[in-house]
Amino acid sequence: MNYWWTSDYHFSHFNIIRYCKRPFETVEEMNETIIRKHNERVKPDDTVFFLGDFIFKGGKEGGVEKYRQFEKRLNGKFVFIKGNHDRHNSLNTIISKVYIHYGSKDICMTHRAEDADLNVPWNFCGHVHEKYKVKRLNENSIIVNLCVEVWDYYPVAFKQISSVIATFLKDEKKAVAEGALVPRFSNLRSNNLLTR
Repeated sequence: MNYWWTSDYHFSHFNIIRYCKRPFETVEEMNETIIRKHNERVKPDDTVFFLGDFIFKGGKEGGVEKYRQFEKRLNGKFVFIKGNHDRHNSLNTIISKVYIHYGSKDICMTHRAEDADLNVPWNFCGHVHEKYKVKRLNENSIIVNLCVEVWDYYPVAFKQISSVIATFLKDEKKAVAEGALVPRFSNLRSNNLLTR
């Protein structure tokens, strides 16, 4: 069994294609590509931490119980964290934030970046779509965006996330040493961390 992380599939949400410049012509193409890429990596007994916005809210796109049609086609056992669109669909998850200790790291997982825990070394979020992959929050804490747009529409393994963090920290250290970067920490309430 393996663990995977992902966020913001936005199944059946046509406008997300335009909003986030997703490389799809139709919502059906987007849905099928995400399902295929998900199942290429995730096996039936794997665990998937899904950080919100599984399917677009109600109406003709989301609809009552429509999330089950997609969930049935996806491999893995899901731990759903509530996204901003999930309050309007039938997913009904009650989890808004999860803390785990994995790979010798304390990790906080939430949908919105502004709900990150600044006292935890690693934070995983969704919601920010294509805006960034990794950001520093303070001297001791960083945040990783698990939205599908920045991971080529695949769920990601812990090893991939760790590698991206290691590269980010190495590049940051080099930039500080060369004087090209003055350490500055993100304001979680600023517009650069908030999005759809």
